Amino acid sequence: MVKMASKLSFGPLMADWQERVNIPRLREERAGRARRIMKKHGISAILASELPSIRYLTGLRVAPLHQTTYLLFFAEHDPVMFAHAGWYQQMPEDAPWIKNWRIARAWFSGIAGPGATSQETKLFATEIYQELKERGLEKEKLAVIAIDDLGKEALKKEGLNLVPGWPMMLEMRTIKTQDEITCFKIVASMCSAAYQRVWEGLRPGITDIDVTRLARNALYDVGSDAPWVATRSGPVSFERAFYDTGRIIEPGDLLYVHLCRTQFMGYCACIYRTFLAGRQPTDKERGWYNKLRDRLDGVIDAIKPGATTADAAKHFPPASSWGYKDEAEVFTVEYGHGIGLSELYDPPIINRMWSFDHPQEIQPGMVIAVESLEGEHRVGGVRLENMLVVTETGTEIIDHFPRDEILVAGI
Repeated sequence: MVKMASKLSFGPLMADWQERVNIPRLREERAGRARRIMKKHGISAILASELPSIRYLTGLRVAPLHQTTYLLFFAEHDPVMFAHAGWYQQMPEDAPWIKNWRIARAWFSGIAGPGATSQETKLFATEIYQELKERGLEKEKLAVIAIDDLGKEALKKEGLNLVPGWPMMLEMRTIKTQDEITCFKIVASMCSAAYQRVWEGLRPGITDIDVTRLARNALYDVGSDAPWVATRSGPVSFERAFYDTGRIIEPGDLLYVHLCRTQFMGYCACIYRTFLAGRQPTDKERGWYNKLRDRLDGVIDAIKPGATTADAAKHFPPASSWGYKDEAEVFTVEYGHGIGLSELYDPPIINRMWSFDHPQEIQPGMVIAVESLEGEHRVGGVRLENMLVVTETGTEIIDHFPRDEILVAGI
């Protein structure tokens, strides 16, 4: 039987009289884990331009603008942050825990033109080389994350020894700290507020965009820093299709609302719930949902320390159950996946396509979302997804909004 996590005794607001999310500890423990893993792999420095990686390593939330922000993160030294105009002037005051700031070089992925690109990539590579040389690291491995080919070529011309950094970054992100898990619990609670608003406001005659607006406004109201909502209804409530098309909700429509990528402190939710507008479910629809819920319960019960993703994946039915020929046809709609900081996907992955041949170990501290579906093509269907945290003794569901049956609204 699946186990629900205990509910939080607080919300997203800060307080000096209660232990909540300890932000300095959150940053320090992420950076400490990163440095331990770097040392394990013999890596002295990471050069990263991928925004979630920068946030994980430093706590800095930066803007996505053609690789105009990048970070040198060291196993034994303070990091160096390279920021573009505006950020370079403003952020040292807003993020005083980062001691070293430099103006970033930019070539806009070659949009600057051949001459300017050549000039800027050379300046970029020379400055990185000098930072490494000052610390005696110019001969050591430099792990790179999301540096484009133009930038990497310039770094190689400086004689730097580049190695891929993304696999190591995934290893860092796989196990969550106490404060990270608290952030996931808070964002799951925010999603409950959004689903409650949908449940109260859903009725035939409004559009799928109206439904999404109900959820998004609720998420803003409770403090989500990045609400993300999508609604699919009627004939596209089974298999994925376009969402928020302005479709009018008809009496008797099934619909699901998913809140994947909704964030608190950058940590993503990934949750689905199914609603029914204007009537009670038929026996067929109840059968779909009961089958789906029981399936997910089996997957969730199999996720525990010492087990593998293969142990959980065997509880998913094969794609042929719906008449599909290839497991790839249900990838991303019937699987489990880790959830992360500013990223919807972290290790591990649980599915029939990979897990049997390439099992991954389930470990305490993982946060995983598990989802599946039932229904008929272009008729309708039901969806459910839960967020889980793996503890030392098992697994707990951390999203508390009702999941036992289809949620009827608008009667």
